[in-house]
Amino acid sequence: MTETPQTSKVRVAIIGTGGIANAHADALLQQRGVELAAAIDIDAARAQEFATTWGVTRTAASLKEALDGGGLDLVAICTPPSSHFPLALEALSLGLHAVIEKPPALSLAQMRELQAAEGASAGSLSCIFQHRFGSGAQRVRSLQHAGLLGRPLVGTCNTLWFRNQAYFDVPWRGLWDVEGGGPTMGHGIHQFDLLLHLWGPWAEVTAFAGKLARRTDTEDASAAVVRFESGAIATIINSVISPRETSYMRLDFENATVELEHLYGYSDTNWTVTPAPGREDAVDSWNQGEDVASGHPAQYRAIIGSIAEGSPAPVTVADAYATMELAAAIYASSVSGTTIARGQIDDSSPFFTRMDGHLEPWKQEEELNA
Repeated sequence: MTETPQTSKVRVAIIGTGGIANAHADALLQQRGVELAAAIDIDAARAQEFATTWGVTRTAASLKEALDGGGLDLVAICTPPSSHFPLALEALSLGLHAVIEKPPALSLAQMRELQAAEGASAGSLSCIFQHRFGSGAQRVRSLQHAGLLGRPLVGTCNTLWFRNQAYFDVPWRGLWDVEGGGPTMGHGIHQFDLLLHLWGPWAEVTAFAGKLARRTDTEDASAAVVRFESGAIATIINSVISPRETSYMRLDFENATVELEHLYGYSDTNWTVTPAPGREDAVDSWNQGEDVASGHPAQYRAIIGSIAEGSPAPVTVADAYATMELAAAIYASSVSGTTIARGQIDDSSPFFTRMDGHLEPWKQEEELNA
């Protein structure tokens, strides 16, 4: 991996030292000119263990305490979803750059507040949607922009994962006001973010969701049909009740079919390109260039580079809004039984401030069937 040139070190604090924080620490240490300056956690012992493992300079119980101990440039927010929004606001109020794990917020209302806060801050926000940064995705975009693939036509985007009941029995999981939703928000969002990154703006969605197999307040599966502004049509399935786990995307263009099958991350070997008869030119350049795996290292390379250059952070809150808006629309469509257009969920909609429209539909269904 090419290292990002730096003239001075970017001092990073990691907030929350649970499982995903290790992926951030590992990715950050692969970048040139980065110092892991602080590990922040309300659990002092866990923070210290994390700091020892990754060579972090100091520990603290809060961002303010960490700043009192020395300067910081970037904050990586690796806490449970409900705290992403307030911690990002705090970082921006202090003029710091921040990286937010998925989902970046729990609602479209919070996303709008983050946009406003970023506009008033010297800092910037970047949302973790790491599948955008693998070389395969970037190659698809290059071929599209060169016109070699032709128009997008029909697509499939499946996140079929398996989480047992014990996974949902963790106190903060499966709750609307903590996680913001089920697999549509917390699992499949990476894959359909990649779909939107490749195929552009969506126009409308019709969806179904339900609680089919797990005791949880949210859905455990959803299915949607999405029409894009280009006219292309795609199906999206998000599940955590599928024993054979896979993440699968198929994109049928006029001149080629592009397929991606992986689980939690991909390299070039996970992609397959099948040209239409007589259109082998559409894929002649596919195997050229560096193989960069999707993942936190690839996105952090872009983030650290943007800080060094003073350029906009990759995957801004505005960029991520379209993905979050599609998640909200999948919920709104499944609960209301109607087709939802992009832009329809505004500040007058109950789905603007909470993904379930404050209706807790599957919890009510469970109570009715009890």
